[in-house]
Amino acid sequence: MTTLTDDQKTTLTNDAGIPVEGPIVVTLDGPAGTGKSTVARLLAARLGLDFLDTGAMYRAAAAIALDHKIDLADVPAVLERVVDADLHFDWTTDPPAILAWLKPLNERIRDTDVTKAVSQIAAIGKVREHMVRKQRLIGQQHPRLVTEGRDQGSVVFPDAAVKFYLDADPAVRARRRREQMLEAGIDAPSEDVLLQDILLRDSRDSTRADGPLICPDDAMRIDTSPITIDEVVDLLVVKVRVKLAAASS
Repeated sequence: MTTLTDDQKTTLTNDAGIPVEGPIVVTLDGPAGTGKSTVARLLAARLGLDFLDTGAMYRAAAAIALDHKIDLADVPAVLERVVDADLHFDWTTDPPAILAWLKPLNERIRDTDVTKAVSQIAAIGKVREHMVRKQRLIGQQHPRLVTEGRDQGSVVFPDAAVKFYLDADPAVRARRRREQMLEAGIDAPSEDVLLQDILLRDSRDSTRADGPLICPDDAMRIDTSPITIDEVVDLLVVKVRVKLAAASS
């Protein structure tokens, strides 16, 4: 378990102590259920940076394919419809809403059928190429960014100022996912079923040919199993400040 020293705790103020100008990209990678999206959103708020949820983009692509009854194995058809949807974010909302054909999909992308299909969609090389281009464009438009996903530090932003890899025990991740679904009013399967889904998704994500889930060599690995979301965010704020201070000196 990673804990903060008393000196580190005293540095946790609303002023994140990071440069007020210039590009800053912080990446959070890791498997499903580690709290990446929540942590990234809260970390961005603490640091005064924009927040990019790349998982929402792949979930939106899965929802589009499912809702248009496209065979997920029909790569040209999937890619054509996803490109036509012009996926982008409404940055006036918190968190930014993912839009397809200018319509928000935030509620749809959390449905169970989308969760089951997203790894298959994310394994399509042409879809990933399209998403990587979009994410890098977002990085140009929002150069002060906290971004989370599976390949942010390894592929999309290899030169990011700070990189994290969040991990947790699969059983803990299954329990968290079920709690998250129930809180959202979604009919959740048992933890055992969710655990099997998570293990399958981990296998797919880590073995796919394009943008596999890996921990970048220069990323700081954080085990979120024994600590709360707020504690994870506190820890990451400190580590970002230390890393940026060291880089500036």
